[in-house]
Amino acid sequence: YEYTEAEDKSMRLGFLLIAAGLLSLLGLGCCWLRPALQERGGGGSANCTVLAVRQLGERFACTFSCGAACRGTARYPCLQVLVRTSRSAAPALLHEDERQLRTNPKCSYIPPCARDDQENSENVTYKQKYWKEKVGSQPFTCYFNQHLRPDDVMLKRTHDETVLLHCFLWPVVTFLVGVLIVVLTICAKSLAVKAEAIKKKKH
Repeated sequence: YEYTEAEDKSMRLGFLLIAAGLLSLLGLGCCWLRPALQERGGGGSANCTVLAVRQLGERFACTFSCGAACRGTARYPCLQVLVRTSRSAAPALLHEDERQLRTNPKCSYIPPCARDDQENSENVTYKQKYWKEKVGSQPFTCYFNQHLRPDDVMLKRTHDETVLLHCFLWPVVTFLVGVLIVVLTICAKSLAVKAEAIKKKKH
């Protein structure tokens, strides 16, 4: 039996959602989920305690933006926070997250890049006081990955459980909605054909 124009559009929408769900799942799996699982594999959480907070003499470049067509380069001092973890007696270098670790593996903190070098230095000094005075010897939770970076720990994870959940949830929901639309359209058409056949028999 042939579908009406409305039923044909409904079927197309269902198949489009099914394809979008599958492609999203494949894309997120390759681009997001696989790297996230690799970062989490071999890793875990531990209790960290600050051993030393220091500024190195070396300065690093960062890029600031002051408008649509205005960009420039400034410099900031390198702050290092050395910690001891509950998993190892060896000191480790603390980083904000995996993204900061990849951007500058030598430093523990990258300030928001300002045009003025002095402002960048003040931001780093403020962060240094925070770790020295406010955190001090208080233990806090940190994250590590023995396989990828055994000498570094992170204050937070870029890929947490919520991100991993959304990588699966929305593509699967899109796929299931598409399947539901297709199934309901086929069932509705089948019932309509049966009802029409019964009506003809009665007449």
